Amino acid sequence: MPLPQQTNFFTWSAAVCCAIFWILIILAGLIVLIVYIVFRPRTPKFDISTATLNAAYLDMGYLLNADLTVLVNFINPNKKVSVYFSPMYIDAYYGSTLIATTYIEPFTARKHHSMFASVHMVASQVRLGLLESQKLKKQLESSRASFEIKGYFRARANFGSLLRYSYKLHGDCTVVFSRPPDGIIVGRKCKTRH
Repeated sequence: MPLPQQTNFFTWSAAVCCAIFWILIILAGLIVLIVYIVFRPRTPKFDISTATLNAAYLDMGYLLNADLTVLVNFINPNKKVSVYFSPMYIDAYYGSTLIATTYIEPFTARKHHSMFASVHMVASQVRLGLLESQKLKKQLESSRASFEIKGYFRARANFGSLLRYSYKLHGDCTVVFSRPPDGIIVGRKCKTRH
């Protein structure tokens, strides 16, 4: 009968390392599950509370001049987690053309609170394509001009003093205005995504 061979040192070492590795993965999974159950994190939201289209007209039939004032609302729906927003850029588009951009200083939205930022955006001599120019003329004549307001920002959720989770968010709002100079908001649709 052959004698049983002893398992060598490297095989035992590899088995111990694998066991430790799997124990660490299971512990990390349990910690993530416990943090999720305790804090119930939810994604912050980007919204437009109100907006006005102070001016919008075309020079030479294709150069857009516009003046928008937008009250942006950053909503933290979390009841146990504060969220730090940074850096934040708000862009205004007509169709696929970027017409104005602005920067908002970083801030923290406390638990279950909203933060508002008033943004004034001016487009000066922005060249529109032929189809976009014609579309804007028709919209201004019918008293329903549609613009897109997009927000790009990084949010960091603070789960106590040790755990932090950072992610990029994109807010996208389609806003419909009545005819300027008193162009009030008559419709909006907003969504926030990762």
